[in-house]
Amino acid sequence: MGKKQKKMASSPPRQASKPESDSGLTLKDLLSSDVLSKLKLQADEMKQADADKKEELRKQEEDKKRAEQKRLENDFSYLLDNSDPNWSKHK
Repeated sequence: MGKKQKKMASSPPRQASKPESDSGLTLKDLLSSDVLSKLKLQADEMKQADADKKEELRKQEEDKKRAEQKRLENDFSYLLDNSDPNWSKHK
């Protein structure tokens, strides 16, 4: 009792759709130099703004750590818990 195999209609292989203009021009070539320079300037400004934002966040985190360390240095119980129990070397 064999199974019947269905014959699939063979279709020609699909070709990737080619752009209508096959001249090899890129977007950079199509844009005017003025527009291209404005885009580059805008990209540089965005990168600089992102770097400034990261630097500001890093400074804020650093300030928080300093403030927390200063608070802990004024907390006697913290200093007592985290001090070296061997007081003989401080004589």
